Amino acid sequence: MVENAVFRVEGLRKSFGRIEVLGGVSLDLHAGEVTVLMGANGAGKSTLVKVISGVYARGGGAMKLGGKDFAPATPAEAMRAGVVTVHQNINDGVVADLDVATNLTLDRLSGSGAPAFFNPRRVRREAKIVADRMGLAIDLKSRINDLSLADRQMVAIARAMAHEPKVLILDEPTSSLSSAEASRLFALIDRLRAHGVAILYISHRMSDIRRLADRIVSMRDGKISGVFEEKPLDYEGAVNAMLGRRIHLDRIVVNEAAKTVLAVDGLRIAEGARTISLTLGAGEVVAITGLVGVGKTALAETLFGARASLAGTMALNGRPYAPVTPGDAIAAGVFLVAKDRGENGIVQDFNIYENISLPFLKRLSGLGVLNRGVERATARRQIGELGIVCRTERDEMGTLSGGNQQKVMVARWMSQPANLFILDEPFQGVDISARRDIAAKLRASSGGRATLIFVTELDEALETADRVLVMSEHTIVGEHRNADIDMDRLLAEVAGQPLRGAA
Repeated sequence: MVENAVFRVEGLRKSFGRIEVLGGVSLDLHAGEVTVLMGANGAGKSTLVKVISGVYARGGGAMKLGGKDFAPATPAEAMRAGVVTVHQNINDGVVADLDVATNLTLDRLSGSGAPAFFNPRRVRREAKIVADRMGLAIDLKSRINDLSLADRQMVAIARAMAHEPKVLILDEPTSSLSSAEASRLFALIDRLRAHGVAILYISHRMSDIRRLADRIVSMRDGKISGVFEEKPLDYEGAVNAMLGRRIHLDRIVVNEAAKTVLAVDGLRIAEGARTISLTLGAGEVVAITGLVGVGKTALAETLFGARASLAGTMALNGRPYAPVTPGDAIAAGVFLVAKDRGENGIVQDFNIYENISLPFLKRLSGLGVLNRGVERATARRQIGELGIVCRTERDEMGTLSGGNQQKVMVARWMSQPANLFILDEPFQGVDISARRDIAAKLRASSGGRATLIFVTELDEALETADRVLVMSEHTIVGEHRNADIDMDRLLAEVAGQPLRGAA
């Protein structure tokens, strides 16, 4: 056993019914190291994390913490032992109806040795210590429900830090964070690493992996498929081990717009921001990229009628377009795949075909009677075209991996003809294989409509779009045809900085 292996997983197995999800996983986490775990959706990462954190009981194998047997019956028991997890689903780490201060001290308030009486001043005082240690600049009296997704994520991470863990597990922690917030998290991880904490970091973001990884472990089909720790780390090898095949980055064949579908003139989406003017054409895929918080979601919601603009006009296929509600946009053939599929997209209690048909029930009905046959046939077609991994269209959404849930959201809006198809962070929390499946389908089906995707990661824009626009401070600051792009200029625009040497 490696001397500094603080935590060890040996031959771990887990099955649900006859389906084996973990098939003998062995993994060491070393003191003072960040181990990055990569795996396609459905590879078993989430199940592994839930077994380690006490959500699921293991079906076989062993776990050891500091050389002693570790078998937590509950997440609270795992935390008390020093194994703390921040799950990808932010709502698993916070209580939405409580304020920030109570969330940050919740485990002390509810655990053994908790005070007999609730003292708000003491709670806020202890919460401030936790927040200051994390660099969390959020009003401690704010309710979690009133915070942005990024702020909720930071609260969940700060709550985990309060336990001073021996082992820290972070599942896609930067998926909702701005660049500044991610930098703060990275600095904290560096401090924890220096103090000997063993960190398991689950991510698909190569920028995160290159910044943090001391070693990379690849996972496929419920097993470890590769361990990469020789310097310099073999990132390409890790991706290939994760997918079981070699990835070839094909250059985009840029499509030229056939005609103008959407024309935006002088649109202002935030007080004090410069206006936005742009055109989107039929048959082209346009990506808008930029850091978190620059206004991408605000622009998406404005185009979809979910947010009112402060100025400007829009035209759709040459006619005035001014949606007051999302219903107006849908009626005009403007569809949006929302950023947060958990809150604005999927209905967990519905099955696949019910989720796909949900916005189009009137179109699928005659004389007030829903045509279930057409509804299911539409879902089966989309399942085949997008490669959604499931048994049948009757499968409940909760049985699908995150990547396949995202494919269902894309399938929902692709099931009907559109004039403008908008996708806000469609690849968030999605592995490389699923990302490329979605991107390929978007491009293959782009004829006759305009497609607009909002992404933070540059590689997602470059792998998908014919044109790349850059947003900064709620306006468009750059435009690039996706052929021989000047990357220095593009990166300077993303960073909100003038290019050196530019006039």
